[in-house]
Amino acid sequence: MTIEATGKALAPSDIASRKGGEPIVCLTAYTTPVANLADRHCDVVLVGDSVGMVVHGLPSTLGVTLEMMILHGRAVRRGLTRALMVVDMPFGSYEESPEQAFRSASRVMAETGCAAVKLEGGARMASTIGFLTARGIPVMAHVGLTPQAVNTLGGYKVQGRGAASDRVMNDAVAVAEAGAFSVVLEKIPEPTARAITQQITIPTIGIGASPACDGQILVIDDMLGLFTTFRPKFAKRYAELGSDAVRAVAAYAQEVRERRFPADEHVFADASASATGGGAA
Repeated sequence: MTIEATGKALAPSDIASRKGGEPIVCLTAYTTPVANLADRHCDVVLVGDSVGMVVHGLPSTLGVTLEMMILHGRAVRRGLTRALMVVDMPFGSYEESPEQAFRSASRVMAETGCAAVKLEGGARMASTIGFLTARGIPVMAHVGLTPQAVNTLGGYKVQGRGAASDRVMNDAVAVAEAGAFSVVLEKIPEPTARAITQQITIPTIGIGASPACDGQILVIDDMLGLFTTFRPKFAKRYAELGSDAVRAVAAYAQEVRERRFPADEHVFADASASATGGGAA
């Protein structure tokens, strides 16, 4: 099933042209209503594989499937008119070979209507990025902390400290030279992220990186405070919707138990009462 994009949306080339210019605003989205909210203010909406943890309760992103990404990608597409839509390639769908990556990415684009895909990995993925871009698939790269490699990285640790900064720099340079139109820098020391941004020719999108990056991205649930206990250092909370929701659910439960909800204004009168002017319609 191919979904046609509606309206005039930003293209990968529009994002690439913002290098060194107005900061690029990015957020994740997994549903139509949230995509619609983000579309009003964001340049890029990412259907992240974080959906596995945020929506499906998985312990990591490793259990996310191509079918899950397509399902949520379709939902997000329906909520967007302006923002560039990017879909994460899930673990196991692109690492085997450039040909496997092309089959997976072309399916994602055809079935969701997204304009680009995102994949994790630096120098080791450069040939795959080049293969995809040469065949009409725009790629957003992702270096530093790459959650799909959490088992080999030893956890969700900051990447690129000390001597390891050269490795992260080399990864960023490699994906830029391979043809990625932008790159996410995740959990990288600020000086390293700043140096990468200054050196490479494509926009950098920071998450736990540097204010010097060409743009910033957060998981929208983190930014809105939908989780009452999980507070990553790099995610500023602009609301506390989780706490508000807890209070709302508690108030609802109390009113139901006390038979205060539903009240008269929430129920319907029968036809005869309506005809005589009594009760709600």
